[in-house]
Amino acid sequence: MDTLEILKDLAIILIICKIFGLIARRIHVPQVAGEIVAGLLIGPSVFNIIKINDFISGMAEIGVVLLMFSAGLETDTVQLKKSGFKATVIAFAGVAVPMILGTILYMCFYGFKGPGTEEFTKALFIGTILTATSVSITVQALKELGKLTTEVGTTITGAAIIDDVIGIIVLTAVLSLKDPNANLLVVILKTAAFFVFALFVGFFVRKGMNALDKKYPHTRRIPIVGMVLAFAYSYIADKYFGVADITGAYVAGIVLSSLEDSEYIDRKMDINSYMLFGPIFFASIGLQTNLRTIDTTIILFSIAFVVVGMIGKIIGCGLSGMALGYSRSDSLKIGVGMMTRGEVALIVSQRGLKAGMMDSTYFTAVILLIIVSSILTPIALKALFARDKSRIETA
Repeated sequence: MDTLEILKDLAIILIICKIFGLIARRIHVPQVAGEIVAGLLIGPSVFNIIKINDFISGMAEIGVVLLMFSAGLETDTVQLKKSGFKATVIAFAGVAVPMILGTILYMCFYGFKGPGTEEFTKALFIGTILTATSVSITVQALKELGKLTTEVGTTITGAAIIDDVIGIIVLTAVLSLKDPNANLLVVILKTAAFFVFALFVGFFVRKGMNALDKKYPHTRRIPIVGMVLAFAYSYIADKYFGVADITGAYVAGIVLSSLEDSEYIDRKMDINSYMLFGPIFFASIGLQTNLRTIDTTIILFSIAFVVVGMIGKIIGCGLSGMALGYSRSDSLKIGVGMMTRGEVALIVSQRGLKAGMMDSTYFTAVILLIIVSSILTPIALKALFARDKSRIETA
């Protein structure tokens, strides 16, 4: 590909993404939604200015790895340990129920096929997309309400962290089923072997990084070594264990999350991701989606996907909360707080597209879910807390 064309494509992608990202933020919608819309506008859906190519795909791949590495770095392992039994049960239910409902939804539209068939694997993958939770917007809403440190707030945060870990493991297992000769037991064993390897090596890596961190605190060599670890784990995970490369990047982030300079590493990673790789990744989703090919079935499926995605989290997390002794009101808050989706849902979707487990037209459903859940979640939480407050005042 001509270098001048690459420079032109990068200039257009970055400026359009930045403009629409800022517009999205102004209307209180996740910035990534604006960047996806930018991709839709400059892609085949509208103006068809830029076509997806190997260079953009490669840059987007790096973007995915860096995003997942940052997600791992931001994982609060202390909170993860404190979350305990209740948050773990809620997280498992918050993964299982949406996954089952999403799988059934796909089969309702495209036919019921048994395990082992390609259609069943695709249905299972659609369910896997719904397992992801993104509570950044929920956390912000809870902060504004002064409820982040309450039992409900800490339960939501803890469950969301565990939810992401479980979701990544589920994604790895489902992607492995793409191979018709795949054995589920072998997949589970290989996944477990990778985690054992990653944590064993990570123990020594963290010791080495701690020594480096103390000797050269807040120096650029720290994030550089961190990035090397992210890429190395991604490669090893995929090449030698058949585990998704993004899982490797996520685990690399967790390994370094307890470092004193983890926030510094994350900040440096965020500069790369925010300025270049992130916008290209999210724009590439829009570039791979052609809205002109969308028919009535996809529109209906997208609407049902949004409804099932949000209700699945409310049912799974809410009912498990009630079973664990939370009041109906608090259980509903936990369910509502867990229903937002964000970057992880997009990353999972992109992995499915790359593996041939979903068509690009289904990105429409995922984008719609992210936008709708991001708008409705804070509104619903504020209403639920306000209702409780009015009940106490009138009691």
